Amino acid sequence: MAKILVIDDEKSIRNSMKDILSFEGYEVSIAENGLEGLVAVKSNKPDVVFCDIKMPKMEGIEVLERIKEIAPEISVIMISGHGTIDTAIEAIKKGAYDFIEKPLDLNRILITIKNATDKSQLLQEQQTLKTKVSKKYEMIGSSSALNHIREMIAKVAISDARVLITGPNGCGKELVAHQLHEQSNRQDKAFIEVNCAAIPSELIESELFGHEKGAFTSAIKQKKGKFELATGGTLFLDEIGDMSLEAQAKVLRALQENKISRIGSDSDINVDVRVIAATNKNLKEEIKKGTFREDLYHRLCVIIIEVPALKDRPEDITELTEYFLDTICAEMGIARKQITTEAIEMLKSYEWTGNIRELRNVIERLIILGSPTITAEDVNIYK
Repeated sequence: MAKILVIDDEKSIRNSMKDILSFEGYEVSIAENGLEGLVAVKSNKPDVVFCDIKMPKMEGIEVLERIKEIAPEISVIMISGHGTIDTAIEAIKKGAYDFIEKPLDLNRILITIKNATDKSQLLQEQQTLKTKVSKKYEMIGSSSALNHIREMIAKVAISDARVLITGPNGCGKELVAHQLHEQSNRQDKAFIEVNCAAIPSELIESELFGHEKGAFTSAIKQKKGKFELATGGTLFLDEIGDMSLEAQAKVLRALQENKISRIGSDSDINVDVRVIAATNKNLKEEIKKGTFREDLYHRLCVIIIEVPALKDRPEDITELTEYFLDTICAEMGIARKQITTEAIEMLKSYEWTGNIRELRNVIERLIILGSPTITAEDVNIYK
């Protein structure tokens, strides 16, 4: 059950709430003033705090502010026998979950606790999910090349500067894009990804900018585009070198004016999007061929981050191998397999034309088909 802290200078209120809530199955602690309450918050981390407004030593509103600094996920319910609308509004603005007037109503207290704990549980689940997502896009390796990229990300992420990520297929460009978003001021907003190579040229404009109902034969309802959906957040244009020239022209306008218009509409929609692009092509060569717009190139490459091929940073292979052994075995629900030093050295000797993606596939194959402890012979057979 949830842990509840009651902070109130009235002994009768403290004790009666403790008796009632303990009977309901909650773990209840009490404090007779704000300072004592803050100590209890730090040491016991309750799920819900009931805090009186008028108290000696420290007013309830100040206690609320301090709790929100220490542990913003805790639901704080303010209680008062001298409450006014203004006091209640001030408490809610400062982060209180609810405001209850004395004399306290048992049913209201129990309902409020249930709703508050449900909210706290949801926030914890969201945080857990966010941590899992963050780990999914973790950059594994300690090579000087990868550390240089980390330094670049740390410097660039906090700005809204557009970034062009270059490098061969499977080298981790998507991870760099996610890290740029997660370390930015937009991290709580949407991260929208568009694989420009996977969408047919006749559909790319609808995908990026949306369309109105009836704009074309299959447009049976209005659709928001990725630019619109990413407003406030980050739009990742993967494999932008494969985008059609017509779509490039519209992307250029969106970047220049921070406006887009849906297909079939004459009105503009303002967008606030940080654009990150990636490509495995040499865009300067594509410009010479006439397949990529030079003006768009210069709009996109305010910052260029080049991700090297795996063969150029073989020192990362040991860490990547151990990471894939951990994660793949966990996903399969089997005991974590070991690998010999000789097997890792053999993995380091390969070219890895498919880069990290290819290495992961090989490790998965070795886990399924290899010995309980993966050997150099296994690598030689199943590589």
